[in-house]
Amino acid sequence: MLDWLLSPINADAPHVVEFAVAWHGRFMVLAWGILAPLAVVFARYFKVMPGQDWPRELDNQTWWRGHWIGQMVVFGLSVTALMLVLPLNISETGLHGILGTAVLVALIIQVLLGLFRGSKGGPTARAPDGSLSGDHYDMTTRRRWFEALHKTLGYCVLVLGAITIIYGLLHANGPNWMWVVLVLWWLGLVVASVVLEQRGMAMNSYQAIWGNDPAHPGNTPASEHDDQMTRLQNH
Repeated sequence: MLDWLLSPINADAPHVVEFAVAWHGRFMVLAWGILAPLAVVFARYFKVMPGQDWPRELDNQTWWRGHWIGQMVVFGLSVTALMLVLPLNISETGLHGILGTAVLVALIIQVLLGLFRGSKGGPTARAPDGSLSGDHYDMTTRRRWFEALHKTLGYCVLVLGAITIIYGLLHANGPNWMWVVLVLWWLGLVVASVVLEQRGMAMNSYQAIWGNDPAHPGNTPASEHDDQMTRLQNH
């Protein structure tokens, strides 16, 4: 079994890669195969932590810190991995190189979206004038666009990252143990996601921060938003 695990996926071809390419692959697999999907699962299902007395206990930022730190580590590993192969002639990587470039572009877009996601507002981060005004609290058009783009692009780049890893391992004729680890990890995350979804743990960030009271504008239909904000500001 050990011999099989250490053998390349294609036993008829060698698994020989340069030092820089080998570490490029390790960093990218760690980033996009392990950490990125874990950070997404954490953000989707742990906005309200197990044992938290929601909605009496609100705005537990454990999920936010875990997601943000995880994705920043992914960013750092990706940049490092890119620097390792930039001096090399990687034109022969073909589709893997094209997919990898697309993943990095999507990553940069995600970082920019995070920087320009708008203000928070609400009872937990009032505007400078003391009002509750904020892009997230008011669920402005800017914030709605951010929510839609950030989540959609995030899921898409996860799939793209997995495909890129598969092409990279095939190109490098990676050993069987790498395939086994990745498949088991991805299957584990899928199973965990199904279980957590069935338990109703996919809370949206708005209600995780401010609760489900209809007094908050993000919990009311858009047509009622302006009247609701007027009442809140006069309260």
